[in-house]
Amino acid sequence: MIVLETDRLILRYFQDQDGPAMDRVFGDAEVMRFGDGVQSSTWVRNWLRDCLDKYEQYGYGPWAVIKKSTLESIGYCGLFYFPDVNGSPEVEVGYRLARQFWGQGYATEAVLAVRDYAFQNLELSRLIAMIDPGNVASIHVAEKAGMRYESDVMFDGFDHPDRVYVAVRS
Repeated sequence: MIVLETDRLILRYFQDQDGPAMDRVFGDAEVMRFGDGVQSSTWVRNWLRDCLDKYEQYGYGPWAVIKKSTLESIGYCGLFYFPDVNGSPEVEVGYRLARQFWGQGYATEAVLAVRDYAFQNLELSRLIAMIDPGNVASIHVAEKAGMRYESDVMFDGFDHPDRVYVAVRS
């Protein structure tokens, strides 16, 4: 099911055939440098199944990012529910693209579309992005989407806090 379209991208529900593309994303040490590290194919298949559950539970989740010109799955961008970020429930826009698609504006294009969808279609009043402070490229994407630094958040099991960037529906 297609959720969003931009000039160059389609964002849609994940499908079984997206496994190999997501293996390339989650299996790349550079892509995962600011995440939980490289993940196995088994982990990726479980993550994809979890995405399908999120669509049913919340009406949103991470969506496959498809490059229109090739119909290639190049990563994901979407919404994640967190019950407790610094004491409050939050919805985060999360994104990760295969390395060969970095630096071409795809992440910003996808995040802007997801932000607008969250505010206009889902009527969310607030959207966050939690970003490792060393991930300068991801911070730039959030800032291009109108998000501003609000605070830090520390989760159990992590050795440093992430920065919380916020956009508020106008």
